[in-house]
Amino acid sequence: MSESITVEELNLLIEQTYKVEKEFTELKESYTHLQNTVEKVVEFLPNAIWILNDDNSVFLQNSKARELWNLLKLIEYQEDDYEILFENRSYIVKSSTYKDKMMLSATDITEQKRKENLATMGQMAAHLSHEIRNPIGAISLMSSTLKKKVIPENIPIVEEIQKSVHRIDRIIKATLMFSKGVDAKKESFYFSELKDAMDTSLEYYEHSKEIRFVFPQNDFLINGDKDLLEMLFSNFIVNAIDAIEEDENDEGVIEIEYIEDENFHKFHISDSGVAISDEENLFEAFKSTKLKGNGLGLVLSKQIAQAHGGDVSFLDGDNKTFEIKLSKS
Repeated sequence: MSESITVEELNLLIEQTYKVEKEFTELKESYTHLQNTVEKVVEFLPNAIWILNDDNSVFLQNSKARELWNLLKLIEYQEDDYEILFENRSYIVKSSTYKDKMMLSATDITEQKRKENLATMGQMAAHLSHEIRNPIGAISLMSSTLKKKVIPENIPIVEEIQKSVHRIDRIIKATLMFSKGVDAKKESFYFSELKDAMDTSLEYYEHSKEIRFVFPQNDFLINGDKDLLEMLFSNFIVNAIDAIEEDENDEGVIEIEYIEDENFHKFHISDSGVAISDEENLFEAFKSTKLKGNGLGLVLSKQIAQAHGGDVSFLDGDNKTFEIKLSKS
């Protein structure tokens, strides 16, 4: 009898063991499923996430956190959010704790800060431009009057004043346009008219070297804002002149090539001057490697082209060449 009871007890124990094992398996699967879900959620987040154990070992992290592994070494737990600079990029760090786990997150705010700084710089530049515009207008008017009255030997001095005023006026116009945005008022005109406007503008820009200008000889209609397009092309020509001035050669060439296209007016602008040293920030406002640059020329040129249904790009290749596209419509 006792032997029979022992067998029944053993069977019951085996059944209980199977039951416990089944529950444990289900619990483990449930935990695994929950962990997988958490991992997927963490992976989906746009910022770097680390979940740490109480010994600071990593319990869970997403792929962005793995890419920024060295950043984790610099992060300290703080109750308040704080900003940290890592590899020339800005991150906002947040932290929180729950039981024996601590979660750290790092969000890249570089672009947001860039836009905020850019907006602030634009507002300041626009304010300064408005303040400068009135006295510059007065100087321009008085220099024109003065040129008519001075003795012939002093006329070159007055002309130098006028050229300097013209350059300042170009900077003011560019700054105000950048702060307000580009608004193209389109009408039909011939490229030869645009070329004449560029020639007049370049008379105010001096250069010490012999420079040969090669412009398209064929004439064609353009539907666009002539004043804006004159600024666009003049920006590139002025940049090219400065590049040639910095070059060790005594002469240079600037060429604008017109390329036939069904939908666009395409222009390739190249020069024999020094190479571009910072291609990455070419179209970044207020960033310029030129001694005479204000960092707005290429940015505005791109915006003007886009306002004409086109774009500006720097072409890969041995020659330093920009492509300007303007919609024909």
